[in-house]
Amino acid sequence: MSALRQIASVTGMNLRSVPQRLASSSVIIVGIAGVVAVIMSVSALTRGMSDAVLATGSADRAIVLRAGATGEVSSTLLVDAVATIKDAPGIGREPGGGPAASAEFVTGVNLLRKETGSRAGVTVRGVDPAATAVRPELSVIDGRMFKPGLRELLVGRGAFEKFSGVALADEIQLRDSRWTVVGVFESDGDINESSLIADAATLLSAYQRTAVNSVTVRLESEAAFDEFKAALTTNPTLSVSVERESDFYRRQSAEAGDVLRIVGVAVAIFMGLGAIFAALNTMYSAVSVRSREIATLRAIGFGAGGVVVSVLVESLLLSLLGASLGAAISWVLFNGDTVMLGDSVSSLVFKMQVTPALLGLGMTLAVGVGLIGGLFPAVRAARLPVATALRAV
Repeated sequence: MSALRQIASVTGMNLRSVPQRLASSSVIIVGIAGVVAVIMSVSALTRGMSDAVLATGSADRAIVLRAGATGEVSSTLLVDAVATIKDAPGIGREPGGGPAASAEFVTGVNLLRKETGSRAGVTVRGVDPAATAVRPELSVIDGRMFKPGLRELLVGRGAFEKFSGVALADEIQLRDSRWTVVGVFESDGDINESSLIADAATLLSAYQRTAVNSVTVRLESEAAFDEFKAALTTNPTLSVSVERESDFYRRQSAEAGDVLRIVGVAVAIFMGLGAIFAALNTMYSAVSVRSREIATLRAIGFGAGGVVVSVLVESLLLSLLGASLGAAISWVLFNGDTVMLGDSVSSLVFKMQVTPALLGLGMTLAVGVGLIGGLFPAVRAARLPVATALRAV
């Protein structure tokens, strides 16, 4: 009998006996399913967060911060600097002819979560009237735009879904005054949908501030960035940093995703080790139960290679079944689910995404666990002396 026919015969015999060992085989399936579901959920969380942050950036927009600032909160730009920035070359024009530039002030407010009733921070962004020319993706989907000079707010769709007290006509306490929600907006699923937006001048007045945190501009074109940056960074009266908005948010996304990636890797390692040990234990038990059967096959001429391959195939198939179950659980429970990450300072609302790439990651992990979990029992079965195995009870 050829080697391939021997392998097919032994493998078929092993697989037909799996239902008789359903309890022990299910240990591998359930273990792999748990590992894949957890890892895919963490990865979907990281992917959804990164996509939401990256969606905010555009290559034809630039953000100007104080030199040395790593983010908007740590940046301060005075009135004279803002005027100089808005006069720089390379800036696009709004319909009225003015510069497509928005000087923005960022603060926060604590609101109640709908699900738990606990408080979490929400970003409040003050913007200039030109903000819609700078960010054309921003559109009001319910209510109306706030009016400059009035204490009115727009709430992002994400914040609207996750927080209470932000419906139309609701009032929110900012500093020592009440602000009325007049509209709900969306902006292509970016992080602005997790925030509140108001008129910058009115917000600065309420907080008794005169300086903004950043200036965001829409450029004439992507190619105009170098001219715009050079004009500002070589100006001796300014001390600013200039980044493409896409680069700025890519950096923010990388920094924010590092923690989740570390958690995901740690979870993958510990749960993966647990699944490997479960597979090893199960396959060792399966080999032990069939030791006389395997020895008999070898005694009548079946080679050790067929035994090794049959054990590995069984381990792989059980692992892939577990991976399929885990992937299905992750897809049903998490794909498209709206989640919120936040603290007392700010929150981010986004949708988790279980992508084909993540499904492939789950299957690859299952193959790895199956190979490792089945290799050593397979080798042991192949090396077991025939005479010793035949005497086993």
